[in-house]
Amino acid sequence: MRGLYALKPWYTRRLDGIVRWAVDRDVSPDVFTWLGVLSAAAAGVAIALGSWPLALLLLAGRLAGANLDGAVARARGVSRPWGFVVNEVGDRVSDLLMFAGLAVLLGRLQGGAAVGFVLVAAVVATLPTFVSLAGAGAGAPRLNGGPFGKTERCLAVVLMVAMPGLSPLLLAVTVGLSLATASTRLRQLRRALA
Repeated sequence: MRGLYALKPWYTRRLDGIVRWAVDRDVSPDVFTWLGVLSAAAAGVAIALGSWPLALLLLAGRLAGANLDGAVARARGVSRPWGFVVNEVGDRVSDLLMFAGLAVLLGRLQGGAAVGFVLVAAVVATLPTFVSLAGAGAGAPRLNGGPFGKTERCLAVVLMVAMPGLSPLLLAVTVGLSLATASTRLRQLRRALA
């Protein structure tokens, strides 16, 4: 099950002009990682302020940065292990910034219990990545996608900003589907490493 990650090739094609521009100018892929993190930081502020249209736009920018770093590295032929590390750190920081904004918003609207639920969801949402990175460290391919990956997390947060009253349900979905994703990836890795 690939989830919204299945749309990545389509999204990458939409960004192809930027990839060509970056290749022509020898722009480092790391620039796009950090632009994605900056976009996530701005999205965190938009989320905290309750502006879902701006959060949607900025999280799309966050996903573009996360997509472009790898696309530019491959197109320029400069993929490297350190780039993998920079990419993963950028993704984790971006997730934390997004969830921090959500904690501020829901804490203001719903109180401390909502902040606790956001923190639990943020921690559980990292489990699929930990599983994937552990598998990659053991020699398996890096797993991405759903049922609840990075794109689904961004969408869930935008929905919670747009409809904060649904946040208990959407946070529960985030926790449940993140656990399902981690479990799915563990099964895939077990088969791959057998």
